[in-house]
Amino acid sequence: MLRVRLLSAVVLGVPALAAVWFGRPWFDLLVVAGAGVLAWEWGLVLAVPFVPGGLLALVATGAALAAAALGGGMVPALALAAGGMLLVAAAVRVLGGERPLWQAAGVPYVALPALALTWLRSDAPDGRLLVIWVFLVVWATDVGAYAAGRGIGGVRLAPRLSPKKTWAGLAGGVAAGAAAGAAVFALLPGGAAPGPGAAAAALLAVAAQGGDLLESVIKRRFERKDSSALIPGHGGLFDRVDGLLVAAPLAALVWAITAVGSG
Repeated sequence: MLRVRLLSAVVLGVPALAAVWFGRPWFDLLVVAGAGVLAWEWGLVLAVPFVPGGLLALVATGAALAAAALGGGMVPALALAAGGMLLVAAAVRVLGGERPLWQAAGVPYVALPALALTWLRSDAPDGRLLVIWVFLVVWATDVGAYAAGRGIGGVRLAPRLSPKKTWAGLAGGVAAGAAAGAAVFALLPGGAAPGPGAAAAALLAVAAQGGDLLESVIKRRFERKDSSALIPGHGGLFDRVDGLLVAAPLAALVWAITAVGSG
């Protein structure tokens, strides 16, 4: 299983990094495709039809991304995402669908990280390296948490929410994420100090594992083992990017605060 997981990670990771490197339109297409898969899988987790909730969630996410890409800024994009969330809830309720609020929650769950990644890549200085840094930190966190949790085990982190997660896994994930963040900073042109990179990466690592735990809680709530069977060894795309869905908005927020502070 570990070999299958690693192979799947390489197959997914190389095109993702290539899209980040080459930027538009490839990165935008990657984000839109990912949002489509996530909207579909959200319906599978909730055991509801893709139409209308998932389709409207995807349309709202696409409209928000288009607004950001066309230079409208993040405020109109976030407003479109918020409006889309209300639209999904209203449409599902009017049509007699199940779980309208849960279906509506899929809009921010998908749209916020998508907007965060496109903003970091497009508007932030050195966005290419910044998004690669976020990806590598989240991936290192996932590997470190998996290795430490399996190899060390020990006291459970939140047994009522996710029985398999341990404090050792949390510590291993944070350590691996911080090490990856520091290494990338040290390799940047000009030799940036690794300390800030490690500190920021440790924060993202905690957020990434929080995202992993959140997805576990949601799947447990709806009695799902995996979000889908799309990726061998991982389940679905949600199962692969659950940490990124929380870490990316946090990275964008931290970067925005840092930019305001330095300005």
